[in-house]
Amino acid sequence: MPRFVHYSDIENVYDDPERAGRLAGLIDSLDGSDALVVGTGDDTAPGVAATVAKGRQAVDFYHAVGTDVETFGNHDFDFGTDAARDIVADSPQTWVSANVYDEDGQPFGESEGVVPWTVEHVDGDRIGIFGVTDPATDSLNPMAAEMTFTDPYEAARDAVSDLRAEGVNYVVAASHLGGGDDDLARIDGVDLVLGGHVHSERAEEVDGVLCTRPGVNGHTVLEVTLDESGASVTRHHPDDAPVDTTVADGLRERIAAAGLDQTVGVVDDPIERTEAAIHGGECRIGNLVADAYREAADADVGLQNAGGLRLGHPLSGEVTLADLISVLPFEEPVVVAELTGAELLDAFREMSAAVVDFGEDDWWHGHLSGAQVVWDDDEAELVDATVGGEAVDPERIYRVATAEYLLHSDHEFPSIDERHRAGEFGIQHDVLAAYIRDHGIDPRIAGRIRRVSGSKATADDAVPSDR
Repeated sequence: MPRFVHYSDIENVYDDPERAGRLAGLIDSLDGSDALVVGTGDDTAPGVAATVAKGRQAVDFYHAVGTDVETFGNHDFDFGTDAARDIVADSPQTWVSANVYDEDGQPFGESEGVVPWTVEHVDGDRIGIFGVTDPATDSLNPMAAEMTFTDPYEAARDAVSDLRAEGVNYVVAASHLGGGDDDLARIDGVDLVLGGHVHSERAEEVDGVLCTRPGVNGHTVLEVTLDESGASVTRHHPDDAPVDTTVADGLRERIAAAGLDQTVGVVDDPIERTEAAIHGGECRIGNLVADAYREAADADVGLQNAGGLRLGHPLSGEVTLADLISVLPFEEPVVVAELTGAELLDAFREMSAAVVDFGEDDWWHGHLSGAQVVWDDDEAELVDATVGGEAVDPERIYRVATAEYLLHSDHEFPSIDERHRAGEFGIQHDVLAAYIRDHGIDPRIAGRIRRVSGSKATADDAVPSDR
């Protein structure tokens, strides 16, 4: 019975060297002659260590855990295609990618050994594994804008056909599609989907095919066993695993050498960075970042997308520049988008997962400065919205300071795009550091976002839409 040791989206784990070392130690302890170690993308970036090493800290990790197969996530192109190719060339695993093409329209990384699928021999079985990546990656990541990401399901069907012709015992999808994994599972001939991209854990069957996701930042590794009767999964957590000192010490050296340990501010009341806080509505870290954006750009509104705030340990005590890069690990500027009031109201609506299908069904996608909104969860309607204490005027132009990412992504806040750009004001984590140096770091919950139920608000109260 073949086993799969599945990790994905480990991203910021590298910013905590001991935890990264424990993750490596756990994966190594689960490996064996009857197992394949499989990563399903976003395992090179983002994060502090990734920013410092341009993703190459992952190469050390791959060698330490003996990764067998890996596919690409959107963040694996954060430092450009050449950096990604170099990582592929220096990694021990087979990279599988059936729907990713380079700037010239050729299969990405082909000369470095990337293949659409591979056949691995495990415990007497022949395992076929193919890889697919979110086709929206070129809009999610500006460093991938010149690449092409084709229909993953057509690519998957071709790969399944080829693998079945090879006479494999099982076909496994290594997927960075997130919510698209259900459709992969329904493709005839797929026996298992090892997924990533969405940052919540998953282990459930779709039409008899197990779909798994380990979640984010290396908190969980999934051990999946596959046999003729189906698949089963066991969760493992690295908290008590042995530390791989080579991985941990290497990360400490990289971060120390970058000089990011300077204190920017001091936090007396720890600031949470959990999924529940960041995706639950108003939160202190969201308010802090949105305030920093609004002040830097002298804007009417500061808007931070929840997906751009990375999960991690609370900010507590002395906060360093490395800590802030861990919160906002993107080398992208804060921009001003000029929106009409009507467009701004649409953006406010898009803070709810009921309007924008991204992530989990109950996620909240935005954090604000200079504005207040009331949202009815039951009715999925915007009940009230003000900017500077005044009702939003649909005809007025508002200056909104936000992350540049929103100008080129359709995943979050699709009402905001490149045509709204009206200036830029420094790299996100630098803007945050400057704000903290001037104002300290003590954000408060201020009633900027109120999520109510239908019993407290009616559709008659809702703000009208021009759509």
